[in-house]
Amino acid sequence: HASLGVQYYSFLNTNASSYNNLSNYWSSTAPSSTTFGINAYGGVNTNAATYVAYCWAEIAGFSKFGSYTGNGSADGIFTYLGFLPKFILIKRTDSAGYNWYLWDTARNTYNVLGEELSPNLSDAAATQTDLDVTSNGFKIRTSAARINASGGTYIYACFASNPFRNSNAY
Repeated sequence: HASLGVQYYSFLNTNASSYNNLSNYWSSTAPSSTTFGINAYGGVNTNAATYVAYCWAEIAGFSKFGSYTGNGSADGIFTYLGFLPKFILIKRTDSAGYNWYLWDTARNTYNVLGEELSPNLSDAAATQTDLDVTSNGFKIRTSAARINASGGTYIYACFASNPFRNSNAY
């Protein structure tokens, strides 16, 4: 995630904090906007194994990726995206033991978004009242450490409900 720096990486299938070990995964060249290389490390490059890499680019009016620092208040932070989000993915990165959380407006058609998924778990959707979508971003509505601990570091990935641009635009 670019907001953490290229030496950090996260796994979508765990609740671990972000890792800081560039040499294990990336080749000697840091990832760029067009390519990434991998080492011979078993976690990313084992003979006859299958791997998936999610590589997303931020496109104004279509997608946004960033980070925020939690305030620990039930009147949490607002994150400006510049569009109404359809899909919101959040992960606490400074502390282990926190799942990924995903909200969408296909299942949640009004605020407060009630159903959330954790992509790293095989659980059914959980019902919470943690997040509102706005015409130009999202607002945290909880002091829960998983998405809003005071001083906690979080990354997010969001995609627009009605993109101003298409996926091929820059």
